[in-house]
Amino acid sequence: MLYQAYQTFSDMMAPSRQMAAGALALRDQFWPELDDWAFPRRLHALCETFALSAITHERTSFGIDTAQVGNKKVAVREEVITNLPFGDLLHFAKDEVLVPQPKMLVVAPLSGHYASLLKNTVEVLLRDHDVYITDWRNARDVPLSAGRFGLEDYTDYVITFLQELGPRSHLLAVCQPCVSALAAVAVMSAERDPSTPRSLTLMGGPVDVREAPTIVNELANANSFDWFEANLISQVPWRYKGAGRSVYPGFLQLTAFMSMNPSRHFDQFRKLYQARVDQRSGDAHKIHDFYEEYMAVLDLTAEFYLETIDQVFQRATLAKGEMMHRGQLVDCGAIRNTALLTVEGERDDICGVGQTAAAHRLCTSLRPHLRRHHLQPGVGHYGVFSGSKWEKQIYPQVRNLVLAMG
Repeated sequence: MLYQAYQTFSDMMAPSRQMAAGALALRDQFWPELDDWAFPRRLHALCETFALSAITHERTSFGIDTAQVGNKKVAVREEVITNLPFGDLLHFAKDEVLVPQPKMLVVAPLSGHYASLLKNTVEVLLRDHDVYITDWRNARDVPLSAGRFGLEDYTDYVITFLQELGPRSHLLAVCQPCVSALAAVAVMSAERDPSTPRSLTLMGGPVDVREAPTIVNELANANSFDWFEANLISQVPWRYKGAGRSVYPGFLQLTAFMSMNPSRHFDQFRKLYQARVDQRSGDAHKIHDFYEEYMAVLDLTAEFYLETIDQVFQRATLAKGEMMHRGQLVDCGAIRNTALLTVEGERDDICGVGQTAAAHRLCTSLRPHLRRHHLQPGVGHYGVFSGSKWEKQIYPQVRNLVLAMG
């Protein structure tokens, strides 16, 4: 009923939003000079903010056509290396780069947004790395015949993708997948898998949520596991390929994120409107591009969401040394040869300071020269993996570790 109610409301609003978007398209194609007048500018600014506020379920393009490698720009093309039911291994190929670069697998969060949210992360990494990313699929588009996809399956996907890259690759996880990435490396290390990555970078992830709990952690523990299952899980409507699949809807996750700081989002839309009225295109484009990506959501399978709530946010099984994977205990102490870098943001209100650094405590067999931690002053959660401080201060830490490990 929950999903159907949302879908009904979305369908009701669709014509109005399409009219607003259509008005902008007509302006751009036939009458761009209208924006020389104050009233049309205000009207068009209003249309843009209204159209942009719509929740969508389509992944926006990464839009990365070139990358700066050394002193020249090279062409970039996307290619799918491995296609699995719940996600692809996507490669950003650079055919003009003749000298091999270190292979880097970026594990994108599966927390309501598409992998393209990490566009800036990928853009920066492409300078010095051969970049791959986990491109997760919207669960509502995956038929029931594809089976289940839980937390263990997520970890298996990471392992499978690393094996596809082969030996001497590197792994970087952002936010929620830090737990699965660490578990994957532990499993591969215990099995002496030759594709175990040379380095593991964990950025703003909830390895141990008992450290400096945030409002996200408090909300996850405010209700029982049964409450989450009874109130937040819904079935995909019949019009979609995944009809009947139990999911945690992406629109609920987006609502939860935005409700943490509603005044900030309202203020950003107000700034977008004013920037258009004042003809400050640069400022307007930045806000527009962010929310175009931010409002694009995907659904999570019910089993993945509930197992994440249970094992990561309520019981912290990996941090306590209790996580199981395919019947075997996940032992981070098995990690001996993979260098570990943890990155946290001083102002992160989603993943508190200390939650990611806890990985060092778990990796008891790592020698000192294989451990690094970076606490970035002045950034929140998103600043850890995007923006100027990511590019100028955090990325050099990642690049140097990869260079050191070869």
